Amino acid sequence: MSSYFRITLIRSAIGLPSKSAKVLKALGLRKRMSTVFHPVSPAVAGQIMRVKELIAVSEVDRALSKTEVRMERRPDAGFFVERRAERA
Repeated sequence: MSSYFRITLIRSAIGLPSKSAKVLKALGLRKRMSTVFHPVSPAVAGQIMRVKELIAVSEVDRALSKTEVRMERRPDAGFFVERRAERA
């Protein structure tokens, strides 16, 4: 079973050399807090090392879809409904 790098852009590349911005673009990161998944490989690891100060990386078993990532980021409601009130 292959694993994936989960890469999230934490800081923008504004004011950095254009080489850093090009590496982020090659990884598919365009906006802050966006997340992409890439298979674990030496090429991707090299790209990660070029911009390691700007990103957060973790290794996961499978790549999540955009919907799954969005649902993961959604906070809990802070409450739950046991039973709806009866209408009078």
